[in-house]
Amino acid sequence: MKMMEKERIFENLRQVGNAICALFGPNCETCIHDLTDLQRSLVYINGTVTGRKIGAPATDLLVKLLQQPESKNPHRHNYKTTTRDGKCLKSTTSIICDSKGKPVAAFCINFDTTDFFNAAQALQPLIFNRENDNGPGQETFAHSASETVEAIFDQAITEIGRQPVTMTVEEKTHLFEILENNGTFQFKGAVEQIAELMGITKYTVYNYLKKIRNNTPKE
Repeated sequence: MKMMEKERIFENLRQVGNAICALFGPNCETCIHDLTDLQRSLVYINGTVTGRKIGAPATDLLVKLLQQPESKNPHRHNYKTTTRDGKCLKSTTSIICDSKGKPVAAFCINFDTTDFFNAAQALQPLIFNRENDNGPGQETFAHSASETVEAIFDQAITEIGRQPVTMTVEEKTHLFEILENNGTFQFKGAVEQIAELMGITKYTVYNYLKKIRNNTPKE
C-alpha cells in the first residue's frame, strides 16, 4: 500500500532532520511542525536545544509566516533567536507544501551558537589590539526602539565576551552596568526586552538595576 503524500513528506523530512543532527552534533536541533494542528503542531524533534517535547504548539514566528500572502517567500533563514534560558541560536524555518501548493509542514533547524561565541570572544585579544580602540566603532541605524535596545545589548555582550547563560553573577552585574551607562533603560519596554534576551524574569532585571543603582555614588 502506497504512503499518502503527506505521510511521505513527513517521513522524508524526518530523514533529513536526522541527517542534519548527525552531521552537526548536540548543538543542533531539527523539528517538524504539522500545520494542520497549530496547537499541537510539533510532531518530530531531534535534539534538546530548545527543550521542547512532541505536542508543543507552533511558534509565534511560524504563525506569522503562515499569514503571509502566497506571493511572498514563506521562509526565514539564518535568523537569531534566544531560548528562555538565555542560549543564543541561529535558526531556519521553511514551509513545505504538497503537490497542490498547500502548506502542510514546517521544517526548522536551531543551532546553539553560545559556546562558539564565547570561544570567539576568548580568541579576540590574540587577533585585535583593543588598546588601540579609540571609541565606539559600531552604529546601528535602527527602525524601532527595540532594534536599538538589542544593538546596545549585543555590543555589551561582545564587550564582556560571554553569552548571558554562561556568565557569573559578577559578569551579569557588569553587563547591567554597561546597559545602564549606555542608556538602555531609557527606552519603553527595555526591561521586558532585556529579560527575554537573557532568559530571565523582568523582576530579576529590576533586582540587578536596583543593586547597581544603589552602589552608584550620588553627585
